[in-house]
Amino acid sequence: MKLYDLTLSGNCYKVRLFLGLIGQRAELQTLDLRAGEHKRADYLTINPRGQVPALVDGELLLGDSQAILVYLARRYADEAWYPLDAISQGRIAGWLSFAANEIHHGPGMARLGKLFGMPIDQAGAQQKALAVLALLDAHLARHDWLAQGNQPNIADVAVYPYVALAGDAGIDLAPYVHLAAWCVRIRALPGYIGMPGL
Repeated sequence: MKLYDLTLSGNCYKVRLFLGLIGQRAELQTLDLRAGEHKRADYLTINPRGQVPALVDGELLLGDSQAILVYLARRYADEAWYPLDAISQGRIAGWLSFAANEIHHGPGMARLGKLFGMPIDQAGAQQKALAVLALLDAHLARHDWLAQGNQPNIADVAVYPYVALAGDAGIDLAPYVHLAAWCVRIRALPGYIGMPGL
């Protein structure tokens, strides 16, 4: 198994984190995005979107971090990481969508602008990020984990990186006490690995 990776990408990190949590190894192939390696023809045969991460596992070529989490959970992990019942799958799908939309456009974009100097609407991204953090904090005031009350699953892994990295965007996480406690719970999981900024 090979993971096409970028160390500072939160989307790549969520895949590395999940691999650590389930004790699964993958060869990491770091791409130099500044040199345009993600847009080269050979990489575009792996991920036509020209984005990271991408996973190669035998004949499977798979892009998108949320899709990779689902695949790894079904193929290599205990069922608790991606339960088969309809209620759990519905809840998890909602959080995966939240990670790809609200978190991407809030904390993710705010971090991209602040840390990497990308030309974005920084004030707008910061406002979205604060709304996302408030929503998560309120949810986690009532639940230990995002999609299930008693244990983590891939929903938590998908949401965690850009939320935990909000400090890179100049956002103070201190007011979000329930969110902070959830981050501590994730960091205490067996197999947890960190990344720069965490």
